[in-house]
Amino acid sequence: MIAIRCSAVLFDLDGVLIDSTPAVARVWSRLALEHGLDPETVVRQAHGRPSRTTIRELFPAADIDRENREVERREMEDLDGVVLLPGARELLHSLPPERWTIATSCTRPLAEVRLRAAGLPIPTTLITSSDVKVGKPDPEPYLIAAAKLGYAASDCIVVEDAAAGVRAGKSGGARVIAFLTTMARGDLEEAGADWIVQSCADIIASYDDEQGLCLSLSL
Repeated sequence: MIAIRCSAVLFDLDGVLIDSTPAVARVWSRLALEHGLDPETVVRQAHGRPSRTTIRELFPAADIDRENREVERREMEDLDGVVLLPGARELLHSLPPERWTIATSCTRPLAEVRLRAAGLPIPTTLITSSDVKVGKPDPEPYLIAAAKLGYAASDCIVVEDAAAGVRAGKSGGARVIAFLTTMARGDLEEAGADWIVQSCADIIASYDDEQGLCLSLSL
């Protein structure tokens, strides 16, 4: 066990608090096949990044807005298998509500649909791709999320599962805990993760007015 002091925790959503991997893979695989692309490559490229970014890279001549709306519609309709990941509910309940939020590459409507499907609260400070100009791996999502809580990103812990998200957190000056839910350890290490664990079940949070917030990790 190691103890980490911080002011707040900034969570990614998919692959950290909820498992939407099967739904995401289905949607992007179908899109890849419709355009004659390799599904596995497209799914890997889309993971942890705003859909608009992936669409722009894959189909530079396409109507980005139209394609993005279609991807969002498909993902909002496909909630089969969208479930909580181990320890997520318990960890969030152990944190003071003003000391955590979510910064996700989902659009706001999609993020809210998935949070409701998983039975998780929607934080008032939720940051989505609808709220930023540049998505992960740019640090903007986590810089805004930290500011919404009233802290500098350097005083926060980012919790991620994707290399793009790890890079976003590190670029913003935060320390990053990475989960092995969707990517290999080597990819997360290369992205700069400070600590790597399996899931929220490996984190215990405690808080008091004098010591502040402490996260204990089971490595």
